[in-house]
Amino acid sequence: DDLLRRAACQEAQAFGNQLIPSSMPLKKATVFLNPAACKGKARNLFEKNAAPILHLSGLDVTVVKTDYEGQAKKLLELMENTDLIIIAGGDGTVQEVITGLLRRADEAVFSKIPIGFIPLGKTCTLSHTLYPESTNQVQHITNATLAILKGETVPLDVLQIKGEKEQPVFAVTGLRWGSYRDAGVKVSKYWYLGPLKTKAAHFFSTFKEWPQKHQASLMYLGPTERPPEEPEEKPSRPPLYVRLYRRLRLYWSSPPKEIPREVTPEDWEELNLSTIELSIATRNRQLDLTRTEDFMDICIEADTVSKGQFVNRGSQKMRDPHTCPEGSQCIQASRCILQLPEGTEGSFGIDNEEYEAMPVEVKLLPRKLRFFCDPRMREQMLHAAVQ
Repeated sequence: DDLLRRAACQEAQAFGNQLIPSSMPLKKATVFLNPAACKGKARNLFEKNAAPILHLSGLDVTVVKTDYEGQAKKLLELMENTDLIIIAGGDGTVQEVITGLLRRADEAVFSKIPIGFIPLGKTCTLSHTLYPESTNQVQHITNATLAILKGETVPLDVLQIKGEKEQPVFAVTGLRWGSYRDAGVKVSKYWYLGPLKTKAAHFFSTFKEWPQKHQASLMYLGPTERPPEEPEEKPSRPPLYVRLYRRLRLYWSSPPKEIPREVTPEDWEELNLSTIELSIATRNRQLDLTRTEDFMDICIEADTVSKGQFVNRGSQKMRDPHTCPEGSQCIQASRCILQLPEGTEGSFGIDNEEYEAMPVEVKLLPRKLRFFCDPRMREQMLHAAVQ
């Protein structure tokens, strides 16, 4: 582990030793660290493995430690300008930071700030997309921190989830509602059963009424075409005489006649559903940088599941929560409205965080945020797209 840390620090020092003009300010990085992540080990993991790399790289680093749940959202409302945002924690910390970021009045400007993710939490779904798999925790954290310095980014989709009264919540992975999610939350209660705790949690949840049905109505719109990517560099300004000529020509030309635009009604599809679990997920897990349509995946799982299948599938769902088993109805949509019957109890899992179940509108914000990723992963994505 010490050799890995030393190698990563030497690589970071190469960035720190680069000369910059005296007129150019240092790049500012704001780190949102959740010390409670990874059962309270996150602070130690960050200070041993990630902090030295960031300081050696010549960044002006400000570390903001969160003391309680929801604090990151409030801190982001007050945050001044920064060049990079770094999230050090798990799925819950990511969800809090992007929600705080996108709730700002000037979110159009702030959402252009690139985001780095240092995986320190119990569940770090994004790290599968952004970094190569690694069984060594130190290597995984140092790789993620070095990826921020290398500067390669990929655009990620975001889901905007809005209830009737609440402010919207934003998610990069997705929303889950159903029996597998409810059983998965209780797995830690059976810690004394060791490797059998997952099966036990799902087995005991079958003692409730069976089959477990979640009923709702769903309205949705199909995928949208992806507009061409805007060039990042602004075109150079034309000379003064060209600008004067254009203005005079506009001034003397007769005013154009306004053609009334036909407003096409949106084609909402409606569906009544009875399911054991419903999930609405972004395509960030299978990131395709060249696809021509933007959509989220809605998976409606059949409610005719035997108790044995439920227990087996529950173990798979713990490994990959958004798998869509055979016999499920899969829908591609850009926007959807989920209506729940009155008196519906239970909870949603939004990026592995618990929220009260209520009628919601889910809207896809395609390529909304840019996250730093390992250059090797970006190469792999582009290579797979070409094939």
